[in-house]
Amino acid sequence: MNKNMVLIVISILLVGGCTWVHISPPGEKVRVVSSAEIIGCEKIGVTTVSLLAEIAGIKRSQRKVATELETLGRNSGAEMGGDTIVPVSDIINGEQTFEVYRCLCR
Repeated sequence: MNKNMVLIVISILLVGGCTWVHISPPGEKVRVVSSAEIIGCEKIGVTTVSLLAEIAGIKRSQRKVATELETLGRNSGAEMGGDTIVPVSDIINGEQTFEVYRCLCR
């Protein structure tokens, strides 16, 4: 392995622990629940969020990808005027879909 490749691999490993996605202040107020927990809520839409699940051919941690997709979903749900999101798809190639709700009672 040449010197440049070693530097690239080390750089990727170092940033692998970093969080790229940050929760917005409105997104902090959005909760993530299962479909069974949606009671007294109005569905206001659907959002699909995505990010890189692989960087330079190296797969990112599934847990980190899931956490960041949830954060993106919460941010997007807040932008739509929602206060609750429900994941409605599996994570496929760094993409996930959420239903967005506005709940009257929490």
